[in-house]
Amino acid sequence: MLEIILADLRLPNHANALVELLDAYARDPMGGSEPLPQRTREQLPAALAARPGAHVILAFVDGQPAGLLNAIEGFSTFACQPILNVHDVAVAPAFRGQGISRRLFERAEQIAREIGACKLTLEVLEGNRHAQAAYRRFGFAPYALDPALGSAMFWQKPLAAAAHPLAQAKAAEAA
Repeated sequence: MLEIILADLRLPNHANALVELLDAYARDPMGGSEPLPQRTREQLPAALAARPGAHVILAFVDGQPAGLLNAIEGFSTFACQPILNVHDVAVAPAFRGQGISRRLFERAEQIAREIGACKLTLEVLEGNRHAQAAYRRFGFAPYALDPALGSAMFWQKPLAAAAHPLAQAKAAEAA
């Protein structure tokens, strides 16, 4: 039986499912082929639970963690409304092809409507044609204000690793 739920990361089984599914995704070539750092594994559930605009959606099949969608609220200044950005989507290999990602996106869209969001956004690698096809089926398309100017690109500027506030608090307690 498939169950789609909004995670309560204070519950150990929800926190463990988040870390397990995200780590499996991180180890996949489309997730960077590297396991999650130990610090992330230890602190992510509490860090996400502390963010009011974070929404973690979990899929369980017969009680087993099967899928994950992490979404973070943002804001559109042009529309003067919230945006819900889908940050991570992962379905465990054993559960792929069962419509789980579609159900995760349906729940994310429901949340977006509840918060009054003007749109859902996401990023996808150019080479991940499988995900792109799925996202198009779910109603997503590349973003462009003017086709003559091309689609928007998602860029990043990595910053030096800064200690997370939770890590700082733990270090202070240990001292």
